[in-house]
Amino acid sequence: MLTKLSLRLAASLIAVGAALPAFAQDAAAPVAPPVAAEAAPAAAPVSPDTVVARVGTQPITEADLAIASEDLGQQFGQLPPEQRRLAVLAALIDIRALAQEAEKEKLGDDPALARRIAFLRERALHNAYFERNALSQITDEELRARYDAEVASVTPVDEIHAKHILVPTKEEADAAIRELDAGKDFDAVAAEKSTGPSGPQGGDLGFFGPGQMVPAFETAAFALEPGTYTKEPVQTQFGWHVIKVIEKRPQQPPAFDEVRDQVRQLVMREKYIALVGAARDAEPVTYEDPALAAQVQAMEQAMSGSAAGEPEAEADEAAQDAAPTPAEAAPATAN
Repeated sequence: MLTKLSLRLAASLIAVGAALPAFAQDAAAPVAPPVAAEAAPAAAPVSPDTVVARVGTQPITEADLAIASEDLGQQFGQLPPEQRRLAVLAALIDIRALAQEAEKEKLGDDPALARRIAFLRERALHNAYFERNALSQITDEELRARYDAEVASVTPVDEIHAKHILVPTKEEADAAIRELDAGKDFDAVAAEKSTGPSGPQGGDLGFFGPGQMVPAFETAAFALEPGTYTKEPVQTQFGWHVIKVIEKRPQQPPAFDEVRDQVRQLVMREKYIALVGAARDAEPVTYEDPALAAQVQAMEQAMSGSAAGEPEAEADEAAQDAAPTPAEAAPATAN
């Protein structure tokens, strides 16, 4: 089921484009040699056990501050680093101060709060386990191999480079076709008559693949051979089109670097599902509530594709949606 979802994602990534930054170098004038700057001494590493503050008698260490930054740092993301560090420290001091007051009142003995504390502990262990046994083991080689497999599994499709003349009425479109039949340049007719935003550029729409244009336009455009135009106007909700295809070519997949993060998300999700599956096998789950057990059984049947009338592909998708995303499963330090 993971493979089918992955193929759909890979196919959706085909249309991704990227522009690389350009760098220019002006060599007209000689450049003075750089003046060697005196290197600043490297800051000594700070021990995680270094105490930075105290709340009463309770110390706050660099390690405590680092942990708080993982959870609280995003709240202060707009601040400069030093101010952000102070803001996190201030928040941690507030948390410690109120927590100590809660301890004095023995709030931790409350059953509801004790259950919540236990849940947060389990969640932290869950995240740490996923980090150690999955996230930390993902390599660029693994991601590239998965990317290559995804690209190889996608059926190649064509994309076309097309131009169009868009006018409000069929009569105007017919008139444009007569001018083209008489030998007038397509770009000139588009610049003169087209009401679309691409008119001044000769109606140029660039390259596009299946699913990127409205159906009537796409059907007519992909039926043309390069160098030809529609002999009958094509109507869409935007008006009447005269379409010319300039070039047709196989659609190229996006480069690995463009989709690395998406590929990583796929690998992370698969590793998470595998870890959870193994853990559930080691610790069998039983449902004491018969109604709940029936609901779970029905959901599992649907996800396996065995539910009556449900296509297998939809069941696969339901299984994916039921699993937590890697972002939910992973600790804040996951890269």
